[in-house]
Amino acid sequence: MDKTDERLIAALRHNARASLSDLALQLDLSRTTVRARIERLQARGDILGFSVVLKEDVLRDPVRGLMMIGIEGRGTSRILRQLQGLPEVRAIHTTNGRWDLIVELGTETLETLDTALAKIRTFEGVVSSETNLLLATKKDS
Repeated sequence: MDKTDERLIAALRHNARASLSDLALQLDLSRTTVRARIERLQARGDILGFSVVLKEDVLRDPVRGLMMIGIEGRGTSRILRQLQGLPEVRAIHTTNGRWDLIVELGTETLETLDTALAKIRTFEGVVSSETNLLLATKKDS
């Protein structure tokens, strides 16, 4: 992937519905070149697809947070299975450093988030946690 591909991907992240003509003007390329590059990026698997973000998707979780979790011993697999079963869990990330997992949570109310946090803290093997509320999203891919 070269700099032109990176610029094309950045433009598509900003507006995946931009026309080939608009992308060509923005990147100072021909429409044929833009089309060929998009097709090549898709064929190579660099671009897996395009998505739509609906208003209801954003409104679904007015309360969002990140929970960092420290795990004792070898309980990570079990805790991952337990987390995957919670409807409030939107994503689970393994990480290095102080925390073993970072969990993205989304709920309708602060009370529901608090209940989910309390439940996660009772999982056997969870020895520490820290939670940060997400106040605003300035950029989302």
